[in-house]
Amino acid sequence: MGAKKSARARIRELRELIRHHDHRYYVDSDPEISDREYDRLLEELVRLEAEHPDLVTPDSPTQRVAGELAEGFATVAHTVPMLSLDNTYSADELREFDRRVRGRLPGEEVEYVVELKLDGVSVTVRYDAGRLALAATRGDGRLGDDVTANLRTIRSIPLRLRGKHSGAAVEVRGEVFMPRPGFEALNRDRKREGAPAFANPRNAAAGSLKLLDSALVSERPLDAFFYQLVGAEELGVGTHLDAIRAMSSMGLRVIPEAVLCPDVSAVIEHCAVWQGKRAGLPFDVDGTVVKVNSLDQEARLGTKARSPRWGIAYKFPAQSEVTVVRDVAVQVGRTGKLTPVAILDPVTVSGSTVSRATLHNQDEVDRLDVRVGDTVVVEKGGEVIPKVVKVVRAKRTGRPRRFRMPKSCPVCGEPVVRPTGEVDHRCENIRCPAQVKRGIEHFASRGAMDIEGMGTALVEALVDGGLVSDYGDLYSLGADELSALPRMGEKSAANLLSALDRSRERPFSRVLFALGIRHVGERVAEVLADRFPSMDALVSASEERLAGADEVGPVIAASVRAFLDSAENRRVIEKLAGAGLRMRAKRARRVKASPGLDGKAVVLTGALASMTRQEARDAITRAGGRVTGSVSSKTDLVVAGADPGSKYDRARELGVRIIDEKELRRLLDT
Repeated sequence: MGAKKSARARIRELRELIRHHDHRYYVDSDPEISDREYDRLLEELVRLEAEHPDLVTPDSPTQRVAGELAEGFATVAHTVPMLSLDNTYSADELREFDRRVRGRLPGEEVEYVVELKLDGVSVTVRYDAGRLALAATRGDGRLGDDVTANLRTIRSIPLRLRGKHSGAAVEVRGEVFMPRPGFEALNRDRKREGAPAFANPRNAAAGSLKLLDSALVSERPLDAFFYQLVGAEELGVGTHLDAIRAMSSMGLRVIPEAVLCPDVSAVIEHCAVWQGKRAGLPFDVDGTVVKVNSLDQEARLGTKARSPRWGIAYKFPAQSEVTVVRDVAVQVGRTGKLTPVAILDPVTVSGSTVSRATLHNQDEVDRLDVRVGDTVVVEKGGEVIPKVVKVVRAKRTGRPRRFRMPKSCPVCGEPVVRPTGEVDHRCENIRCPAQVKRGIEHFASRGAMDIEGMGTALVEALVDGGLVSDYGDLYSLGADELSALPRMGEKSAANLLSALDRSRERPFSRVLFALGIRHVGERVAEVLADRFPSMDALVSASEERLAGADEVGPVIAASVRAFLDSAENRRVIEKLAGAGLRMRAKRARRVKASPGLDGKAVVLTGALASMTRQEARDAITRAGGRVTGSVSSKTDLVVAGADPGSKYDRARELGVRIIDEKELRRLLDT
């Protein structure tokens, strides 16, 4: 029982960490850890969930493609999900990938294509009748941002296809990036103008695509390579290498130097070759991509929940430099977590200047034995994230100062605590300005209340100017006080007030998520809103009743109860209710109970052809069923779509009834 409880706590901690780093990487373009550190977190979570499948939930990072949407663009649904590749870091891991592939294709010859992995922004581009019709970012893998106007400004992307497919409907996927010479020129210009420099070419490319004015985008030195032809088989293409050639014949700039390898030994050899050549390339790469060449084999290998089985990324070792730790600062996050950050002598790593590196927590500082004044080795894992790798002990002189987490919050001065069993120190003063600011940013984020225009700079100005003391005050803001803020003006103020007004229509589950309760992500908020369909019902629920709800459990229940028991939090909730936010769930109307679904616990896995996952969930709920996130002995039905994942295998092991989409439709209609 103790081991189970420990696993549950660690799984929850890992999910919270991964979601945080997903947001920093995909939304903020300001990641805090290296790709390898991120992969270790994800690998540990995958292992723990495999050992405890009953703890798997739909909102786990393992059940979806990581990533979130940027603000300010229309949303586009991908015709085929844009999956993320798993990463590998050694020849042995490449051989293990090969063993997995051959295990699923017994007795078959398997060829691979090795191509460069650009460090840019993934996009999909659709051509209708040969003309560029739509372009979108990866987003969360299912939905992306419509950046058509911005991609039209990139001269290497043809507005019209050529060759025999010049009149076809074609979808291609690729990477938008900024070549190093253009990046360096852009930063020189920004420096002359007094604007902050971009950290690296990837951040410059991502920031450029987020600009709402395509005229400004046209001034940025963006470029693109394409590496995937969606639905290539329908165009008579049988291999990945032929698909690259077909895209080239259409006038598309394709990924350079794609090499056909007859076996994994040749794959390993070519990965090593490119690792040695990377510094001489005019654009940033952080590894290679290895793909099964046969599209038929690719289709039969299929995909997992968040990544394909037919491809993998081989990441190059991080580059490193030596510098000196001049100080250790402490940052305070939304939940009160204190994070130590090393302040470094500026050093150039992988083409950009590094002057700060996160140290995560006191345990990590102690493990590395980092002290102020130490000479340290700094890496940029994944060509993006600065991290302190080790201390050069031979250069330690005198008595360098050890870092100890402060006993008082550096922002508000209140006591700092380290809860039992946790690695993080926290400020528990919910009125701490740092927590208030980060809490407002979370409240206004796209997955929560989606208040367009409520960015970091505005939040800082509102809190520092005394206009708001919590997110409940946002709805009391007026046009005059907003327009008086720096860089606002009457039009911006009016736009923000309109966005605030629109946010009043967000459903109750979004309001719960926006509150920022620890451990309550989007999925848990939906579960709570379904089980306790009003704020009054939630407030009156005991910790035991909360813990009894599906996918909640004792830790989340205790966190929800503690939040709601706070008089300060209740006061803010009353402000939100008074502002007209939805404090009651809109119950899904039950059309009629289906004999085959009423009272049944149902799990969905794989891609459905005739409905989205959410549409299937809603239909099952209206028919009296209950959709859960993991397969266990209590599961009644598993609905398997195309390319089902590990849930399908688990259902077979347990003897749970598995049905296809056609049978689900039949049950919904009876």
